[in-house]
Amino acid sequence: MGISVPHGGKLINRFVAADGVADLTQKAKALKGISLSEREISDLELIATGVFSPLEGFMGRADYESVLKSMHLASGLPWSLPITLSVSTEKAASLEEGAEIALKDESGLVLAILHLEEKFSFDKEKEALAAYGTNDEAHPGVAYTHRQGDVLLGGKIDMLRPPAAQAFQAHRLTPAETRKIFLEKGWERIVAFQTRNPVHRAHEYIQKCAMEIADGLLLHPIVGATKKGDIPADVRMDCYKVLLENYYPKAHTMLAVFPAAMRYGGPKEAIFHAICRKNYGVTHFIVGRDHAGVGDFYGTYDAQNIFKEFEADALGIQPLFFDHSFYCKRCSGMASSKTCSHDPSERIALSGTKVREMLSRGIKPPIEFSRPEVAQILIDAMTKQQEDA
Repeated sequence: MGISVPHGGKLINRFVAADGVADLTQKAKALKGISLSEREISDLELIATGVFSPLEGFMGRADYESVLKSMHLASGLPWSLPITLSVSTEKAASLEEGAEIALKDESGLVLAILHLEEKFSFDKEKEALAAYGTNDEAHPGVAYTHRQGDVLLGGKIDMLRPPAAQAFQAHRLTPAETRKIFLEKGWERIVAFQTRNPVHRAHEYIQKCAMEIADGLLLHPIVGATKKGDIPADVRMDCYKVLLENYYPKAHTMLAVFPAAMRYGGPKEAIFHAICRKNYGVTHFIVGRDHAGVGDFYGTYDAQNIFKEFEADALGIQPLFFDHSFYCKRCSGMASSKTCSHDPSERIALSGTKVREMLSRGIKPPIEFSRPEVAQILIDAMTKQQEDA
């Protein structure tokens, strides 16, 4: 066994060689341009660095329709969510297939050049229903889908430079970099944990259970766009750092960020997250309850059950499924419904609402629920937020 083979067999790199950047930057000045949204900029970077291997650009019609219909690319390779670039009908009319398009950030800085292979209209309601299982715009992914332009642009990209002013540079590792580190560490079995929340004792428990069968843990929090109300990435990063410093073995843990936008796609995003981590070199991927869920749109274990729809060899990464975890007072330790037979009244379990209420009042949750160092960071952040309001 060794680190995973990239999805499709090859790690994509769409960055232009350093000696070609100046000429292409100059060329881009004469090209028609498009300003990208925050999520599109994130997707652009992830295409260029190989996180979205085998994609070399934004999806064309064949891949787009195949993904929505069957959770596979047109080639037959598993892929569960569309990766697209949209523009208005008016903007699309000014762009010709076969042309090169400058892709810019909000400041006008050219990040990449799109080789426009095709432009095509799409059904937003059909996409939302296929990707998220609903057309309710209370779902953040559905709302984003309906805000898009009416025409999609497909084609390969050439990346000139990474987005400006990126946070967490020390932890912003590309798949090529994580693969190199894994090899240097001698890790062959790597388990990854996806999160958009602070790590509490239940998460710590399942991570450490998984570490028993692996050489190392990649704690890989998402730091792209998230919905209003989610804890900011900088606060969460402080929580992860203090936790790893005090409670995890340094020789077997690694913290890096996943600079993707959150889709809140539940089961289909669980597949998407697993494939992306495969490209980072990961061999095992933790899937807990309600992975990437939001509200009541998905069943508690839908994100685990969807893996049954794929052959393990086709995905190329091993999912690890965990049940709801908690501290049991009778067991005097962390457990799950698979390992503990005691009455639920013996469990220390708090709702998100209750935890937020406690933190806002400067009260730390029980140590059986959250490490005190993590709770203090959250209390300090919430206090500051209240003072700034």
